[in-house]
Amino acid sequence: MIVVTGGAGFIGANIVKALNERGHHDILVVDNLEHGDKFLNLTDCEILDYQDKRDFLADIAKGVYDGRVEAIFHEGACSDTMNHDGLYMMRNNFEFSKSLLAFCEREGAQFLYASSASVYGAGRVFREERSVESPLNVYGYSKFLFDQYVRRHATGACQVAGFRYFNVYGPREQHKGRMASVAYHFFHQYRDTGRVRLFGASGGYAPGEQRRDFVSVEDVVKINLHFLDHKELSGIYNVGTGRAQAFNDVATAVVNALRGDKGEGPMATKDLVARDIITYIPFPEALVGKYQSYTQADVDALRQAGYTAPTYDVEQGVARYVKWLLARAQGA
Repeated sequence: MIVVTGGAGFIGANIVKALNERGHHDILVVDNLEHGDKFLNLTDCEILDYQDKRDFLADIAKGVYDGRVEAIFHEGACSDTMNHDGLYMMRNNFEFSKSLLAFCEREGAQFLYASSASVYGAGRVFREERSVESPLNVYGYSKFLFDQYVRRHATGACQVAGFRYFNVYGPREQHKGRMASVAYHFFHQYRDTGRVRLFGASGGYAPGEQRRDFVSVEDVVKINLHFLDHKELSGIYNVGTGRAQAFNDVATAVVNALRGDKGEGPMATKDLVARDIITYIPFPEALVGKYQSYTQADVDALRQAGYTAPTYDVEQGVARYVKWLLARAQGA
């Protein structure tokens, strides 16, 4: 049996779907459906069972799953970077992860878990090294601390691979609300109003020119499955494209994909700005000092682990995502 925690969530549900496409149906989805709309992510998936995360932890402690689990994809976490409840964040992201690591080591099961590029904070170097890790918020700290725990306490009894996701976008993120990707928000803004809104100048960057490593969830899933196939690989790995692209690039890609769907030609960013299709809002004061204006994954460790497939750039990945969103909006 394969367990996917956060299996009704964004990355988790995409992993479940990809496992189905490989012929795996013996999947236990573990999640928290107090916000029930996440179930929509699983309606086209086949699973063995679903369990609330609290019941799952209790059953692990009772030995219910001893000898039954081949691998755990641990995607379950509070990913709201604006949630400042440190007690909740540490219980949900840190203590939960420690319990699952202990179980996998006892059982010899593969443990593939979600970390985050937020561990790097406002730094300019994004390499899997302690010297460049300095998170800006308690969410990033919870991810950083578990990575540190793995470095110090993993025994080598099983595969333990952590993935520092950069800015992931793509299908099955609609339940995330304000924490959904900018690609998702730009899609809906343009369809609803004919415009998209980006942050104005901040951190020394011109309006919309803050840059992130935007990575398609399709690539994220492929990387997870690479490590499932290679249980000899352990460590902490950046999961990104290795390319920093501007938020303006994402907005332009979204608008042009939607224009293309209507038979209209593409437009350059400067022309979209001139026509007020791309607009800018003041940078929020609440994010000052807590915002990564630039990220770009160093993917050398990932390549050295044998993952050599190309990743989608923003133009490619966003076009695929818009096509998926349009199909869902049209009921396909």
